Amino acid sequence: MSDAGLPDPAAAGMDSDALRHAVDLAEAWSTRGQLTVLHRGRLALDVAFGCDHDALFWLFSASKPFIAVLVLRLIERGLIGWDDPVARYWPEFAENGKDRITVRQVLQHRTGMPTAGSALGDALAMSNWRQSIGRIERSAPQFDPARGPAYQFLIYGFVLGELVSRVTGDAVEAVLQREVLDPLELRDTFLGLPEEAWPRHVRLHVDGPGGGITQSVLNRRATRAAVIPAAGISSTSRDLARFYQALLRDRAGEGPGILRRETLAEALVPSSDRQTDLFARAPIRWSAGFQLGGPRLGARSGPMGRTSSPTTFGHNGSNCCMGWADPRRELVVAYLTDRVPRQPAGIRQHARVSDAIIAAVRD
Repeated sequence: MSDAGLPDPAAAGMDSDALRHAVDLAEAWSTRGQLTVLHRGRLALDVAFGCDHDALFWLFSASKPFIAVLVLRLIERGLIGWDDPVARYWPEFAENGKDRITVRQVLQHRTGMPTAGSALGDALAMSNWRQSIGRIERSAPQFDPARGPAYQFLIYGFVLGELVSRVTGDAVEAVLQREVLDPLELRDTFLGLPEEAWPRHVRLHVDGPGGGITQSVLNRRATRAAVIPAAGISSTSRDLARFYQALLRDRAGEGPGILRRETLAEALVPSSDRQTDLFARAPIRWSAGFQLGGPRLGARSGPMGRTSSPTTFGHNGSNCCMGWADPRRELVVAYLTDRVPRQPAGIRQHARVSDAIIAAVRD
């Protein structure tokens, strides 16, 4: 790694050798990647390997906090209520026993409906908005939400996206642009990759049996151009870091005003702790729109690192991409790769990189 990737770690309160170790781990893992670290609002690390800094990575589920923040902004304005039934704004959603599912439950992955029938069916329909919405309307909860969280890996974004469209009257990608992306000047972040940005997209490489078929679908122009709010945002590590830095400042009451301090505080209250997610089959600390750091059930480490603080918030994306912010350490990390690994190797890799970065923080 050249020193260009280390702007001035000491001035940012971080150790350069420890950051170099994080970069070494990242470069050994994938062909292409970007890694940006901010500490106390200052740039400590900004590296791209195998690609340019403006290369656009598919974020997978690291996209979810963007749509969550958009919904939280509408909640602040009184256009949506935390505990309102989704069907109040979208009557067709009430079919087959979904009439009591609330906005809060969707945000927290506690609807008892991780899919609209099957994960494969959701994946096959994900590039077609109307087909995805129709599947959701016809689906039924698969179990009692009281049993615990069940990760809504694709329908999360379609439910919240359709909710936003019903409330505002505009397409969700347009609302996200004017409410979040434009105010934060995220010029390299797209929900649905436009044609002019296609030359900058990064091709994915999927590990394991069937990886070739999966990556051929995910690398299609039609897939990248589709509006898939739970998984389909294309961005750079610089933009993702800027997004989390804004939220970190808002949480401290000194930010750009994307969310009020009290709104973000409510969103970051843990909704599951030391519980195994019924769909992901892993212990995930959920809140309303984010995964949380800190210790998990047993000895398992989450992608934000074994040493992450419990107040850390962010989201992993298929163990391929990740963004998070640690309020206690005033630390922001955005780590993007072109490799979609098999479990549990991907989580271990993210944890290693996260822990190396945390170790670089000087007290």
